[in-house]
Amino acid sequence: MAAAPLGLAGGPAVARVRRPVNWALRILAMLVIAFFGLLTLLVVGLEVGPVAFLIGLVMAVLPVPGYLALALWIDRYEPEPIFMAVTTFLWGAAVAVFVALLLNTIGELIVSSELGKEAGEIYGYSISAPIVEESAKAAVLFIIFWWKRDEFDGVIDGIVYAALVGLGFAMTENVLYYGKGAVEAGVVGAAGTFAVRGLLSPFLHPLFTCMTGLGLGFAAVSTKRWVRVCAPIAGLLAAILLHSLWNSSASSVLLIGVYFLFFLPVLGAIIAVVAMALRREGNIVRQYLPQDVGRGLFTPAEVSQLSSVEGRIGASWEARRRGGWRGWRLHREYQSLATELAFDRHKVVRGLAQGGEQAAQREAWYFHRLRELKPLVASPAGPEAPGAVL
Repeated sequence: MAAAPLGLAGGPAVARVRRPVNWALRILAMLVIAFFGLLTLLVVGLEVGPVAFLIGLVMAVLPVPGYLALALWIDRYEPEPIFMAVTTFLWGAAVAVFVALLLNTIGELIVSSELGKEAGEIYGYSISAPIVEESAKAAVLFIIFWWKRDEFDGVIDGIVYAALVGLGFAMTENVLYYGKGAVEAGVVGAAGTFAVRGLLSPFLHPLFTCMTGLGLGFAAVSTKRWVRVCAPIAGLLAAILLHSLWNSSASSVLLIGVYFLFFLPVLGAIIAVVAMALRREGNIVRQYLPQDVGRGLFTPAEVSQLSSVEGRIGASWEARRRGGWRGWRLHREYQSLATELAFDRHKVVRGLAQGGEQAAQREAWYFHRLRELKPLVASPAGPEAPGAVL
C-alpha cells in the first residue's frame, strides 16, 4: 500500500511531525538487520572457510532476483512499499537465520548431552528447527500485521510477505549448505546441493511460511473475532507442521514421495488461492470505482482495465513503451492509488476501517492525488499523442 493519506491521524501537520521519527526507526531497523546479517555471515564463514563461503554465497544469491520478481509479481493490484518488501526479505536473511542458528544449536547441544547425539539430531531437525525457524520468520509478519496494519489488506499481502521472508531465510541458509557441499566435494558438491535446494525445492521455506501469511491474511479480512484470533495461530502451527514433516522425511526414503504427493499439491493449492484472491480483489475494484466515473476521475474503460490483471499488465507495458521508466512508475502509482481507494471503501462497508469523517478525509486525499496523476498518465489529446501512456 502506498503512503497513508495525509488526512489520517491529524492531517499534513502530524505527518510532518512524524516523518523524522519514521526515518529514525527505519535507519535503526536497517542497522539492527545489518548487524545480525554480518554476524550470521561471519559464523557461516568461520564454519566452512573463506573459499567455500564465497562459492556458497555466489550460488545462493544467483537465483534470488528471479524468485523475488516472481513473489512480487503476485501482488498485481496493490504492490507493497519497497521499504517494507526489502525489510521483510532482509529480516528473513539476517535476523531469522541468526535466531535459528543460535537457538537450534543450543537446543541440540543440550538434548545431545542428555540423550545422546542421535536424539539431539532428531530433536534439531524435527522439533527445534521447525518451531524456531517458523517462529523467527513469522515474527516480522506479525509485526507488520499489528503495527503497519494499512499494509496488510488480505491473503495476497500475507502470501507476498511470507514469500519474501522465506526467500531471505532460504538464501542465507543456502550459503551454509552450499558451503558445506563445497567443503565435502568441491564445486561438484556445491553444485549437487544447488540442484536439490536451489532448483528442485527453492520454494520450501516460502511455502512453509505462507501458512502463517495465509492465517494473517484471513484474519485481516474477517469481521469475526474468533477468526482474527485463531487464524494466525492456526497458520503458524501449520507452518511448523509442514516444516517438521519435510525435515523428518528429508533423511529417509520417504522424501521423494512426500515431495511429489504432498508438497507439490500444497504448492498448487497456494497458487489456486492466489488466483481466487486476485479475482476477489478485481471484483472489489470493479464494484467500488464505477461511482467515480460521473465525477470524471475514471472512464468506464479505465475501470475495466483497473479491475483485471490482464488489463493492468497491458497498461503497464504500454506506459513503459510510451513514457519510459518514469511513465511506468507514474502509471503504477495511479493504478495502486485507485485500488487503495476501492479497497478502503470495501473495508469501511465491512466495518474493517473507520468511516465517517475519517473516511471522507481519506477519499479527499485519494481524489487529490489521482487528479494530480491523471494528466501525467494520459494525454488529453488521445492515446496516440506524444507522451501518452494509457
